[in-house]
Amino acid sequence: MDSHHFLQVAVVFLLATVIAVPLTKRFKLGAVLGYLLAGVAIGPQALRLVPDNGGIAAISEFGVVLMLFVIGLELSPQRLWVMRRSVFGTGLLQVLATSAVIGVVAWWLLGFTPGAALIVGGSLALSSTAFGLQILGERKEAGTAYGRQAFAILLFQDLAAIPLIAAVPFLASTTGHGFDLTGALRTVGVIVAVVVGGRYLLRPVFRFVAKADAVEVSTATALLVVMGVALLMEVAGVSVTLGAFLAGVLLADSEYRHELESNIEPFKGLLLGLFFISVGMSMDISLLLRSPVQVLLLVAALLLLKGALLWPLGRIVGGLERGDALRLAVLLACGGEFAFVVLKLADEQKLISARQHNLLVLAITLSMALTPLLVAALAKLLGAHKVRKPARDFDTIVAHSPRVIIAGYGRMGQIVSRVLRAEGIPFVALDHSVEQVDLVRRFGRGSDIFYGDPARPELLRAAQADKAEVFVLANDDPESSLHVARVVRRMYPHLKIVARARNRQHLWRLMDLGIDEPIRETLYSSLKMTKQALVALGLTPERAMDRVERFRRQDAELIKMQYLVYDDEAKLVQTTKEALADLDKLFEADDGPEAREARERDASTPLTSAD
Repeated sequence: MDSHHFLQVAVVFLLATVIAVPLTKRFKLGAVLGYLLAGVAIGPQALRLVPDNGGIAAISEFGVVLMLFVIGLELSPQRLWVMRRSVFGTGLLQVLATSAVIGVVAWWLLGFTPGAALIVGGSLALSSTAFGLQILGERKEAGTAYGRQAFAILLFQDLAAIPLIAAVPFLASTTGHGFDLTGALRTVGVIVAVVVGGRYLLRPVFRFVAKADAVEVSTATALLVVMGVALLMEVAGVSVTLGAFLAGVLLADSEYRHELESNIEPFKGLLLGLFFISVGMSMDISLLLRSPVQVLLLVAALLLLKGALLWPLGRIVGGLERGDALRLAVLLACGGEFAFVVLKLADEQKLISARQHNLLVLAITLSMALTPLLVAALAKLLGAHKVRKPARDFDTIVAHSPRVIIAGYGRMGQIVSRVLRAEGIPFVALDHSVEQVDLVRRFGRGSDIFYGDPARPELLRAAQADKAEVFVLANDDPESSLHVARVVRRMYPHLKIVARARNRQHLWRLMDLGIDEPIRETLYSSLKMTKQALVALGLTPERAMDRVERFRRQDAELIKMQYLVYDDEAKLVQTTKEALADLDKLFEADDGPEAREARERDASTPLTSAD
């Protein structure tokens, strides 16, 4: 294409992405759906801004190759071994059961050939990793029992996509021609050559490139490995995505893994977005208008069939509660992004017809769009936005005149308690997390920690706060921390409150409650890191300490000054700029000739016995 047309297409693609993706992410529908909608909008079905996506699709498919390479990098044998029970237990059963059931339905009821039914069943068994992990992250449920189970299943699905992609050309070649022994042997031979060659060649190559100490060369080498292996696979008649995946697996345990991943990630994200846009452009939206009943029935059948198989797997194999098993089923019932890749390849290899491909792609896209809405509706149906915590009464507190009450037994609260215990100072720790209390008690250190909300007046009375001297407020949630501080200030004004501040705004609001000098949780560790960085750059430890201490004193003064105007953003900005300028002048004066001569004179003066 000519340069003008290329620039025009590039601008259209970028503009559609900038508009569609933020909108779908704002409504928590995911970036993938945004790319698909952008493709639909600019494609031949809607605005016709890009009437032909043939060249775009060819470039964008390289994004899938990069995605497979990154997946291979993340699948180190050690990681799989740690998660082997969930991954190769529930994950394997889910893929096999769903593939078999959908494949039989496609063959028996819909008239697909056996090879096509196998590919369709396998592709629809895969769920959307991008949607699933995004929803778990937004709802803060990745660490729950069902969240861990969902991650394990998605991990196995990513693994299962590789042989499924590789099987499409093989099944296409055997359809009507019998088993191709020569092709099978060629495939096995190329895979063995890549594995053996990669084992003995890739690491020395990356070691040689690393000595050049050039980021652009490392990036070029990573792209060369991916493209080279993919080209070798294509020449041998094997799936290029399989080659990229194998290259990633071979480097998963190498010392260059994280650098490779960071170098590839920007290209992967950009080209994957391009791939999904090209999928959206090729979608036949008119099918939804011509055959709405057929499309909607296909979507409903996909969601219900996968959900019906996922629920018993979660209950029986995963050991989940009923509500968690239902959450798992709803989260993973949709189709996935790998299905687009597999079905596109099946269409190109004539395993399925163009109409069948368009119907399936449309059904998968609609199922992905419905997933966030179904997850939210299920949360309301179950009566909670978040996964319900175990029901448990507050602990009965048994304490003998504690001198200190600790609210919040996380990282900071535990450090305070360990020093108090070593000094023999009696204390009571309160935490509103069942999981945290049970975890600490499993380590045999739970005699002084109790489950309960520190803001509850009856719990504070039971903890004998009236006899304590110090109240350590170590809660990591600012709003909860302020609520506890108000209750303690009102009920026990004699208590000295030592409070943890998450940030400056939190600190100032604590000061509003009369708490003197709240402790900013990252200040002292940041100052220590700064000192070590200065020493590493050649400053003497004494000079580095002096610089850090000067900054600490000036920042403490700034905190008190800004406390008077912290609700006025303009004055906050002004005072911050003035403080930075003052600090620069202070350091410049300290670097002047008179200051340097004074330091040299002090350093050369011998110490006397009087000193």
